[in-house]
Amino acid sequence: MAADDRTADTRPRAGDDLIRLSAADLAQALTGGEVSSVEVTQAHLDRIEAVDPAVHAFLHVSAEDALDTARSVDRARSAGEDLHPLAGVPIALKDIVVTRGQPTTAGSRILEGWIPPYDATIVTKIKAAGLPVLGKTNMDELAMGSSTEHSGYGNTHNPWDLDRIPGGSGGGSAAAVAAFEAPLAIGTDTGGSIRQPGAVTGTVGVKPTYGSVSRYGLIAMASSLDQAGPAARTVLDAAWLHQLIGGHDPLDSTSLTDPVPDLVGAARRGAAGDLTGLRVGVVTQLGGEGYQQGVLDRFHEALEMLTAAGAEVVEVSCPHFEHALAAYYLIHPAEASSNLAKFDGMRFGLRVEPTEGPVTAERVMAATRGQGFGAEVKRRIILGTYALSTGYYDAYYGSAQKVRTLVQRDFAAAFERVDVLVSPTVPTTAFRLGEKVDDPLAMYLTDVATIPVNLAGVPGISVPPGWPTACRSASR
Repeated sequence: MAADDRTADTRPRAGDDLIRLSAADLAQALTGGEVSSVEVTQAHLDRIEAVDPAVHAFLHVSAEDALDTARSVDRARSAGEDLHPLAGVPIALKDIVVTRGQPTTAGSRILEGWIPPYDATIVTKIKAAGLPVLGKTNMDELAMGSSTEHSGYGNTHNPWDLDRIPGGSGGGSAAAVAAFEAPLAIGTDTGGSIRQPGAVTGTVGVKPTYGSVSRYGLIAMASSLDQAGPAARTVLDAAWLHQLIGGHDPLDSTSLTDPVPDLVGAARRGAAGDLTGLRVGVVTQLGGEGYQQGVLDRFHEALEMLTAAGAEVVEVSCPHFEHALAAYYLIHPAEASSNLAKFDGMRFGLRVEPTEGPVTAERVMAATRGQGFGAEVKRRIILGTYALSTGYYDAYYGSAQKVRTLVQRDFAAAFERVDVLVSPTVPTTAFRLGEKVDDPLAMYLTDVATIPVNLAGVPGISVPPGWPTACRSASR
């Protein structure tokens, strides 16, 4: 894709060599004294200034804080202090991650201007490791959406084609990485919100095992499904970030106590190209009708690459995956309707008082939620409240939880036969902005292949099978 008025300007400029390095290569250059963290951070801030007016990946840029961290890392490195391997490598955070002293809105007008008094656990770990935080990225309001068109602060655009969506709900994080505005980013994945944006922007998105990364300080949407994870341009970069943010957190009651495995070592072994002995299962329910032919073609090419590398590829049936989408869109809205009850105009965030009549708690709540929440959030709150209402709980929410158990059993049975399961991440390539925004069902169907992983709590990753010719041209 040639650079034009609908493509993020990718013409060479000062710092281009730095912004196009992977996080691992940047870390090596920083450790070797070839470049300073201030130079690396400033190069990315310059890139944000140059292209983000068109991409709109960021809601807030914290330039001074990022440079202060970079200067601190440079001083510590010069003094010979022992630093984390990623120290000095910049990062962007999805705006659902609470950050002390910086705005956190979750893409919603109901939290406009809110400055949290504390950091999320993953932010604490990132800061302790010395990664300069570039800012907060755009997202679908309160993580409800698949295109970042439901943000209260405007659309994010796909850097490869500004007329197309960058995925959602974490489209801002994926777009920032794809546009070379940040080498690393944090997203959250409730039903595919890290992996689906990764798929449509040609980046790597990882949804970790539920509970393996702390949820403390993430604005909750669906508590049994939400999980923070990395967005990056390479699998190795994602592994480095995943290993940094993972681990037990006593502040999170759902946090696993298992030690973080050697994810970086696993990524390096995989990059060696020898997959002899690996058993790969192709999920028969996640393909065929509804999937674009081009998507299937690239997927089958990837399977051929796995076979050529020594893996054994077989078909695996997971029959209850067909019901996962319906179950998810009962469980998720039900949990969301409960979690969002705290946004009432009383304690924090937006407060709207009625223009007429008495100012009662109920009227303030109705006015605040009516003005502060967008259409998609209201839609899901109504659906979730209905599913939890007297007389319908067992028929809807209870039945959906039973389907969830069946999906978990499908995974367990499949993993007795194979080591990993594979499918296309999404059925289609990036669609045009506005194409599906008024068709909720069509939008929900984009998550059909990602949702089963969230229902089961198992990890998932989206890896681009290759760069289309257009993207290779645009990334020069």
